[in-house]
Amino acid sequence: MSDKARQLQITGLAKTFATKTGSVPVVRDLTFDIHEQDFVSIIGPSGCGKTTIFNMIAGLLDADAGTMRYRGEPVDGLRGRIGYMMQKDLLFPWRTVLQNCLLGLEMRNVDRREAREKALDYLETFGLKGFENAYPSTLSGGQRQRVALIRTLVMDPDILLLDEPFSALDYQTRLHLEGVLVDAVETAGKTVILITHDVDEAVALSKRVVVLSGRPSKVKAIHDIDLASHSPIESRSDPNFSRYFHLLCNELDIQTQ
Repeated sequence: MSDKARQLQITGLAKTFATKTGSVPVVRDLTFDIHEQDFVSIIGPSGCGKTTIFNMIAGLLDADAGTMRYRGEPVDGLRGRIGYMMQKDLLFPWRTVLQNCLLGLEMRNVDRREAREKALDYLETFGLKGFENAYPSTLSGGQRQRVALIRTLVMDPDILLLDEPFSALDYQTRLHLEGVLVDAVETAGKTVILITHDVDEAVALSKRVVVLSGRPSKVKAIHDIDLASHSPIESRSDPNFSRYFHLLCNELDIQTQ
């Protein structure tokens, strides 16, 4: 259990969608907490409503029931406080790497020189120095995702919502970007909530893992992850890694033998 203060408290969230064939309950009585500088992964069966949960947290979708409190204050969503990164990088093909990184800061009317310096610092940190004037079509998948992550981090959000950002990448690139992500959020002191279908990734990156039931989803279990190393690669060699992996697979009814 984290000794950090509660940053986000979610209590009893519910969402039902109306369809031509009737009502479809997607989320029911969802309750969990996020602590300051937490790294929490959310896993669950396909179609259980994980992205719907993110959209409610972000304030893009109204919940039918339940409450959210941010640092003790009631909120309807976290617009302006979160950075939301999806599986697709959503880079604008007509803008250069630097211009894509600056987009959010431009919309906030941040001073141009300040914004440019901030973006260039992130590009250097993420190994993209020299690619400032390149266009997305010339980049690899891993490079594009790094640009998308910079575009999110440069806005200085309190909480990062990451919806399977590495799922389309090859394993080697994914391992590299996991390390880049962990280093970046620890340095910046950010809170991360990650949606992933990859149990291996959830164990390697997380301080806690929230396991959801099938639809309508609710919290099935929450597990603290305590590994000696914060490095996603080194953590996979931790003697406890396999135990956590099998525990979560059992929660999801995944056969591992």
